[in-house]
Amino acid sequence: MNSTALMQKLVFVSQLASQAVLYVLLGLSVISIGVVIERWWYFRRRREDIEGLGDKLRRALAKGGAEGGREALKQSRSIEAEIIREALDWYQDGPESVEQILTKATRTRRKKFEAGLLFLGTLGNNSPFIGLFGTVLGIVTAFRELGNNSMGAMGNVMSGIAEALIATAVGILVALPAVIFYNVFQKKGAEVEEGAGALGNILLASMRGGQRPNGAVKKAEPVPTLAGEPARIVEMEA
Repeated sequence: MNSTALMQKLVFVSQLASQAVLYVLLGLSVISIGVVIERWWYFRRRREDIEGLGDKLRRALAKGGAEGGREALKQSRSIEAEIIREALDWYQDGPESVEQILTKATRTRRKKFEAGLLFLGTLGNNSPFIGLFGTVLGIVTAFRELGNNSMGAMGNVMSGIAEALIATAVGILVALPAVIFYNVFQKKGAEVEEGAGALGNILLASMRGGQRPNGAVKKAEPVPTLAGEPARIVEMEA
């Protein structure tokens, strides 16, 4: 096989590949739209007023302890409420155990509320390069045609280069929404962790506030009195 025949085959492959790149980008854009819609619906269904829920949880813990906390969070579908409900199962084991469970529950659910972000981030970073690859292949084809034809075919060559540049434009067009929604959903995930941390602090503060410092009482001590008055005994907490 001589070099001319090999070049012709490579040009033919580049023609097919330059068109295939556009279809690949269009397919990736459809998938990214599906991921964005799914993530939007996921966070929308679990949206919650964390400040109001925190006040409700604080009052419920003060009145009913762990059972009151579960009752306060029963109707909430938020991720933060799920984390606190799991931590409440360890209420009797003390604040140290609850604190560990809060960390574990947050890490476990991070996989759920960060699902799809890897795809969006990868697509946003690489789709412009995919489009550029298609443009390079298209330009190779156009210049090859220019070498095989007379100057009268310049118009066809220019139109071929213009079509090749479309691949770069499509790659950038696919990347922009992917990057935007990647940042949006990453921020929502950070807000979930912050909200869970805030509710967890309320739970831990309620548990520690209900404990005595040492669980002991000092020995009763007589209080000095004036002459003729009976001595008073005062018990002081440790």
